[in-house]
Amino acid sequence: MKLAPYLVWLLTSALTLLAGRAQGQAALPLENLPPPPKNVGFDQNIGRTVPLAATFKDETGKSVVLGDYFGKKPVLLSFAYFTCPMLCELSMQGLSSSLKGMNLSAGQDFEVLTVSFDPRETPPMARAKKDVALSRYGRPEAAAGWHFLTGDEHAIESLATAAGFRYEWDAEAKQYAHATGLVVLMPNGQIARYLFGVEYAPRDVRFALVEASQGKLGSVVDQLLLLCYHYDPKAGRYGAVAIDTMRAGGALTLVALGAFVILSTRGERKLKRKASSSATGGE
Repeated sequence: MKLAPYLVWLLTSALTLLAGRAQGQAALPLENLPPPPKNVGFDQNIGRTVPLAATFKDETGKSVVLGDYFGKKPVLLSFAYFTCPMLCELSMQGLSSSLKGMNLSAGQDFEVLTVSFDPRETPPMARAKKDVALSRYGRPEAAAGWHFLTGDEHAIESLATAAGFRYEWDAEAKQYAHATGLVVLMPNGQIARYLFGVEYAPRDVRFALVEASQGKLGSVVDQLLLLCYHYDPKAGRYGAVAIDTMRAGGALTLVALGAFVILSTRGERKLKRKASSSATGGE
């Protein structure tokens, strides 16, 4: 059994089960679970260039061109909306933690762009999120290298389309359905690779940045997407998942991964003992 598909199934099962328990209802069997909204997810547009002429506003309210952040350093791009009550906050925490674990620094070695995909959001909202993110990051000098942008619908759609980021507004829930991921870009604005999840291993982020700075394109990777939505069998549609449920699902996944590693290690030890026994017996 391949590990990646197994983990995708495991995480999906865990989140479905926990979401059902969180709402005091029986979880829908996995095989009967409808797919998430088709307009939610990531298309891995590796090699595509983001629209460097697109205009946004930074956290101070200044009009900026996307290309202002490119040219010399690789760029990490994340999408979020600042009033998101669930997954965006977790992903922002995870990104801060990942960056903090690297010996490379935002502003000095790379740039970070966190772009709101809600055209109604404003620079003061972006500023508030930036202050929190920098506080978690713990490197005040990174203020010049981590930028929080807002923009109009056209600018947002042009960037999201180029980056392959697909999201959907749920008018009834008054929330966006979206996935979380990190887009790694070369200094010239080309997409080098994608990282998926809520928290990214600092080693993986560093490796991706180094390769992007060298102009190397990555490859398409298995997507283990976390969505802000799960299926509500009573409503017959996807609905919001509580933050505690997401955290519990992540913890359960870590436990499963630990069990997998332990079982694999035991299997390897058994094989080594058998090989050693056979070699001794043959002498």
